[in-house]
Amino acid sequence: MSETRGKRAWLAAVLAATVTGLGHVYLWRLRRALGWLTVAVAVGFLTLPQGLDPGAAGTEVLPLLGVSAVSTVDAYRLARATGGTDTAGDTTPDCPDCGRELDPDVEFCPWCSTRLDDTA
Repeated sequence: MSETRGKRAWLAAVLAATVTGLGHVYLWRLRRALGWLTVAVAVGFLTLPQGLDPGAAGTEVLPLLGVSAVSTVDAYRLARATGGTDTAGDTTPDCPDCGRELDPDVEFCPWCSTRLDDTA
């Protein structure tokens, strides 16, 4: 089984399309998820008429669908740009041969046994 470094962008998009903010939860961007959920609830509260029959919904749901679509695109782009994780401040070196994360104190890669120089 191969190790994946980041999150899958397509999965973040599918989750965000299913429930607004869920794609961001998958990416561990909890404040952003809460923000999108708050926007969706506010738009739904302001634009949907009270007592809306779910089967008879027409153009009244378009603003809410728009928020969901923008949230989906945001989750997808965020996953693609950062690999789903916050990489700011990450100083852990990677193996130049296999690309896996290394302990800074080792002289060889424990994954592929490549000997490391002092520059790694």
